[in-house]
Amino acid sequence: MHIDKKNWLRRAEVFAALNERELELIEGYTGICSFKEGDLLIQEGERGGVLHIVVSGSVQAVKTDKWEGDTLIAELVEGDILGELEFFTGAKFNNSVKAVSDVTLLRVPGEDMDFGDILEAHPDISAEMLYRFLKVFSNRLRKANVLVKDNSALVQELKRQVYGDKLTGLYNKTYLEETLPGILKKRTGPVGLLLMKPDNFKMINDTFGHEAGDDTLKIMAASLNRFMDGRGTVLRYMGNELGVILENHGRDEAYGVAGEILKMFNELDISGATGSKEVFLSMSIGVAVYPDHANIADELILKAHDLPLVGRERGGNMILFPEDAGN
Repeated sequence: MHIDKKNWLRRAEVFAALNERELELIEGYTGICSFKEGDLLIQEGERGGVLHIVVSGSVQAVKTDKWEGDTLIAELVEGDILGELEFFTGAKFNNSVKAVSDVTLLRVPGEDMDFGDILEAHPDISAEMLYRFLKVFSNRLRKANVLVKDNSALVQELKRQVYGDKLTGLYNKTYLEETLPGILKKRTGPVGLLLMKPDNFKMINDTFGHEAGDDTLKIMAASLNRFMDGRGTVLRYMGNELGVILENHGRDEAYGVAGEILKMFNELDISGATGSKEVFLSMSIGVAVYPDHANIADELILKAHDLPLVGRERGGNMILFPEDAGN
């Protein structure tokens, strides 16, 4: 039997929101599996990360109790989806699934993989895909008039995957670009944005290898996060560029924090990344302040983002405002 995998994926609400490129990517990881009547498809306690779409036949989700036996939770037929929550969160299944009849399923992804493997293999579009999925779930919950708190397991896990940087554990570029407009809109006071890059990162990579570069970045991220201690939101913008959002910080206050950060990085011990070789970081920090330098988030980010390279070209270890770039 020929199965049009892309068409079946498109029929599933969680995939219908994807664009053509993303849908084709998911299709490439999709397998087909068949079971006989009475077969156990999923064992309670089995790890998630896999989603099934029923193509033909039917299955039952059951909860087993050693005293009361099996309790039917749901019966799924053609077009139904099995394991959405477990697919996105990687949580264990809290019920078993059995084939009521001979059944054919699409398995996303195929054998020996889970959803996290797809995201890891395609970091360029993983955040966007997760964002689309989050919108689908949000719309579904609103339609059902269900109140889900921000600390619910699903919402927190999706936010972590959409907004979290895998290497450093900090917030990422998507978080900055999607959150900063809302921060500026509150207009409770000025907002400072610091974006910073190590001037000698290429030397570290070239001398000690890219693994040492990654380890250096992890040390930098953890140190900056500890140093700020809740005084601002710490993130990794892109590559070796870290950032801090400083609410209610004007020009002088933001410059003062930048100076503290610069001193901290100059004294930072990264020998754990360089094989005990003594290397000191030189940093250049760009400081842009709302509303002094920009009234919209994209422009504020752009103005801060350009400055660390200017600082490096001028010898490094500098703190620059946008107006300094032309001097």
